[in-house]
Amino acid sequence: MTSQKDRTKKSSTPEDVKEEAPSGVPQEAAAEERPKTALDEVMSQAERAYAAYMDAERQVAKAYHENEIQVAKAYKRAEAQSFRAYEATVVQAMKDRDEAIAKAARARENAVQRAEAAYQAAVETAANSCEAAINEAVSVRDQNVEKAWKIRDETIEQAWQIYSKIAR
Repeated sequence: MTSQKDRTKKSSTPEDVKEEAPSGVPQEAAAEERPKTALDEVMSQAERAYAAYMDAERQVAKAYHENEIQVAKAYKRAEAQSFRAYEATVVQAMKDRDEAIAKAARARENAVQRAEAAYQAAVETAANSCEAAINEAVSVRDQNVEKAWKIRDETIEQAWQIYSKIAR
C-alpha cells in the first residue's frame, strides 16, 4: 500500500528534492530558514494526516488483536461451559440409570415375593384340596364299606332265616 507521505514525495519535482540551499545546506535546513509557503503548509498537513492514518492503522490492528483475544476467550468460555454441561448431563444420565436399575430391582424383588406368596398359597390350596379329597374319599369308602357290611349282614341274616326255615 502506498502511503500518503510516499505519494506526496513522489509528486514533488526532482528539483525540489535535490535542490540545496545557497550555503550548501540540504533543503530541509533551508526550509526552516525560509518563510512557510502554501505548499509547505499542505505538506505539513499531509504529513500530519499520514501520521494520523498510521496511528489509526495501528489502533485498528490493536483493536483486531484485542478482538481476536476476546473471541478466543469467548471460545474458551463456551468450550468450558459445553464441557460442564456435558459432565452434568453424563452425571444426571448415570444417576437416572442407577435409579431406574434400583427401581427395576425393587420391582423384581416385589414380583418374586408376590410369586413366592402365590406359589405358597397354591401349594397350601393344593394340599388342602388334596386332603379334603382324601378325607371325602375316606368318608365315601367308609360309608361304602359300612353299607357293604350292612348288606352282607342283611344277606347273611336272610340266608340264616331261609336256612332256619328249611332246617326246621
